[in-house]
Amino acid sequence: MTTWTLSCSSCDYAQPGDARAGVCPTCGQPLFARYDAVAPWTTSPRWDLWRYERVLPLAAGEAPVSLGEGLTPLVDAPSLAHRVGVRRLWIKDESQNPTGSFKARGMSAAITRARGLGAAGVVIPTAGNAGAAIAAYGAAAGLPVRVYAPRTTPAPILATIRALGADLHLVDGHIGDAGKLSRAFAAESDFFELSTLREPYRVEGMKTMGYELAEQLGRRLPDALVYPTGGGEGTVGIWKAFAEMRAWGWLPSDAKLPHMIVAQATGCAPIVRAFQAGEDRAVPWENPATHAAGIRVPGPLGDRLLLRLIHESQGAAAAVDEDVIREHTRLLSESTGVDAAPEGGAALAVTRMLVDQGALSRDAEVVVFNTGSGASYRVES
Repeated sequence: MTTWTLSCSSCDYAQPGDARAGVCPTCGQPLFARYDAVAPWTTSPRWDLWRYERVLPLAAGEAPVSLGEGLTPLVDAPSLAHRVGVRRLWIKDESQNPTGSFKARGMSAAITRARGLGAAGVVIPTAGNAGAAIAAYGAAAGLPVRVYAPRTTPAPILATIRALGADLHLVDGHIGDAGKLSRAFAAESDFFELSTLREPYRVEGMKTMGYELAEQLGRRLPDALVYPTGGGEGTVGIWKAFAEMRAWGWLPSDAKLPHMIVAQATGCAPIVRAFQAGEDRAVPWENPATHAAGIRVPGPLGDRLLLRLIHESQGAAAAVDEDVIREHTRLLSESTGVDAAPEGGAALAVTRMLVDQGALSRDAEVVVFNTGSGASYRVES
């Protein structure tokens, strides 16, 4: 039986594990699930992210809410590696998840717990992909779903949210404005609010990207990992997985972990600005603007966690402008056959920029994450 405790990521607060929880009541920072001692590397016969169910928040006898998420391709891209200037480059293609993005992972875990804890429904603010994922997994679990999304959210994603039966509310403003409405609704209802890192379960689904990556590379890790980062749950989750694997002996205790590289857009780069200024927290970005909607997050709650993991990994944070994102989204797709979202293009562009600047070795093995499907952003003209 899997058991866990919910522990603060910043202070020494802890509480029993299988509970409906938000952020730490002492310091307001994200809570993490911490597991009891885990046996050597084992996986279940399942062919989805619940393959790692022994280190996921799943109660005894409980069936997860699953649509076949996880186990996404790791695409070796030698011609792209040559273009970018590194020894080897892979694309971890999260567009292959249900609803077309990495958000399916977190929602599978969070909706499983919401159902198990008896929530009347679930609510979320979204820049796009999380809204589609919560709508799908809420439908699979039989839970009502309310979604608050900016009007500027890509139209195909809004259409998906509606098609899956969610109660969609469009907001004038950005995801921060949607977040205020989502939290207010949760406070007056019995809906479980599933905002990024404001509850402890979505990040557990996200961390499976780290387990998968190690397994796909033969229980080793690349030199660098480049992740397009908005709210930060994917980046934070992967780093959590690496720490767990090393602590549990799933990786050698002296295993060198990858340099974690945060990719953002110049029109919304709060983590990059804070990193470059040597700060340990980020100031919310004023007037966020980028067509890469998934990284248009002006004030991520996980700012301190992101800045900490960048420093711990001797990583970096960098931003690129809109034309460069578009150019590299096309390059990624045309060079690999992966239908890249602009967030993936941003990650590739940051990789190339850091290589050109000498901040990333030309001898490096690099994994770039494409977090969603380009089809979610295209509107026929």
